[in-house]
Amino acid sequence: MSETLPPTERTRVVREPQRGVYDRESIYKILDEAFVCHVGFSMDGQPYVIPTLFARVGDALYFHGSAASRMLRNLSDGIPVCVTVTLTDGFVLARSVFNHSMNYRSVIALGRATLVDAPQEKFEAFHAFTEKLLPGRWNDARKPSEKEQKATSILRLPLTEVSAKVRTGPPIDDDPDYDLPVWAGVIPVHLTFDSPVRDEKCDPAIPTPAYVTSYKR
Repeated sequence: MSETLPPTERTRVVREPQRGVYDRESIYKILDEAFVCHVGFSMDGQPYVIPTLFARVGDALYFHGSAASRMLRNLSDGIPVCVTVTLTDGFVLARSVFNHSMNYRSVIALGRATLVDAPQEKFEAFHAFTEKLLPGRWNDARKPSEKEQKATSILRLPLTEVSAKVRTGPPIDDDPDYDLPVWAGVIPVHLTFDSPVRDEKCDPAIPTPAYVTSYKR
């Protein structure tokens, strides 16, 4: 049985509480499927929300950027952050405009992100970023040099205060609206990938890896 993460006053789903999800397995599944997270923080009274790639390793999220990044310079000092992830699964068309919605899966994680200093942990985070996007790529591509690692800041956020919110199913209309002559239903949304395009400078003799030609999520 998956461990339940007790919601806090900050992570408990208040609006549509039946959509709240608090088991670690479901939350991690959403995080592992998503590519981009949004990191929210406040600096000098000004809120910022920055999109960035991320990866989950165990019970922590890792995200990265340039060592000169304003976000990472300040996050490394341990200021509070809010990290969010959203997956869109469908457009929900109701009989009334007001009741239109989306089917989605989202996660919110709160806490303090700390700068990763240990070289081995930092190297493992690079591996996690690469393999999350394209499993198998790490073994083929050149590994990050010492200079590249120094130019990149990586932060860790423990997944201790986190929850998910999920909507599934058909539209929910007001009872009188079910008799309206209006089409209602769901348009499913899926992420798809086109055929790979070879770099013009890539030697034509190099075969396209199977993990590229058959890539899907």
